[in-house]
Amino acid sequence: MSLRRVFLNPLWLVLSLPGYIAWRELSALSVGPAGVFAGMALLIVCCAVIPLAVRNHAIRNPALADVLAWVGVLSMGFFSSLFVFTVLRDLVLLGAHVFLSAGQAAAWVAPSAQWTLALTVFVTFVGFLIARRPQIVEVDIPVTGLPEALHGFSIAQISDVHVGPTIRRGFVARIVALVNGLQADLIAVTGDLVDGSVQQLSLHTAPLAGLAARHGVYFVTGNHEYYSGERAWTAEIRRLGLRVLKNEHVVLSHNGASLVLAGVTDLSAHHFDAAQHSDPEAALRGSPADAGAKILLAHQPNSAAGAADAGFDVQISGHTHGGQFWPWNLFVRFFQPFTGGLYKLKNLSVYVSRGTGYWGPPNRFGVPSEITRIRLIPATP
Repeated sequence: MSLRRVFLNPLWLVLSLPGYIAWRELSALSVGPAGVFAGMALLIVCCAVIPLAVRNHAIRNPALADVLAWVGVLSMGFFSSLFVFTVLRDLVLLGAHVFLSAGQAAAWVAPSAQWTLALTVFVTFVGFLIARRPQIVEVDIPVTGLPEALHGFSIAQISDVHVGPTIRRGFVARIVALVNGLQADLIAVTGDLVDGSVQQLSLHTAPLAGLAARHGVYFVTGNHEYYSGERAWTAEIRRLGLRVLKNEHVVLSHNGASLVLAGVTDLSAHHFDAAQHSDPEAALRGSPADAGAKILLAHQPNSAAGAADAGFDVQISGHTHGGQFWPWNLFVRFFQPFTGGLYKLKNLSVYVSRGTGYWGPPNRFGVPSEITRIRLIPATP
């Protein structure tokens, strides 16, 4: 077996990263070899064994499965932050060994380990509180040639809710109440609504039937819908009263002006169903050329190139979570050119939600979850 295959083996990562943390942190706290191995085993169980057991439905007791799901995802977030702070601590200790005497550097070892654990607990706790309380974000998007009748047209967007093991009915009901309170002209749900089957989660997505807006509620698929059984979820979402847009559009009449709202399937859809290849041009085909604004709902921001070529004015997306929590928000931009917020590509404005829920660890430290209220405004010359 090549070295490359060895180091890319997931089992190697599962064992080595907890081992590194236990060795660097617990040994500095003088817990002894038994304590180091116990800590390593606990990290492996919480971050790998429990999530796998819950995901593969090895736990038959629903209440126990929910508890273990919380243990698993909280541990994953804790482990992620602990790994980052452990690496930073080692860099600080390296600097201490370079610039200080041996005795002075040694005096940093135990206190720095204590501070690393304290910071990890702080980030995990604060990130959890932020993740469970989506904030309202107000965004104005300029549109060239916007008719006066459409000035201030508003769209409430939720994205990446990820209803699943730790996001349940109560969380969804709170989102519905907040969205309806915005009294937007229409509501857009831009994918990754669920992480699980209709049978598992229909009770928890049921409050979405309460979403209401003057021009309706619209949904486009994200990649997680395809992981979770897209056909069944499309039927369920329609049953709840949401209009699902799959490479198609609707024409809305607002105060005497027309607005085109289109939606595309997720960029990965063709891997699951060749007939669902994402196509912005098809979504706009047959729409009125004189529409006051042309808006595309697309889960992934990378749909923007096709949307710009097709002639859309605005694209509304999600998918990235903005990196979800520090420090991963600093790295996501290397993989996603549109990470979070408002961007411009040719004549297209692209707004990327940082997400209303979370995936995996319930942590939003530095990257708050959001419910977005978008307003169309005329572009200045």
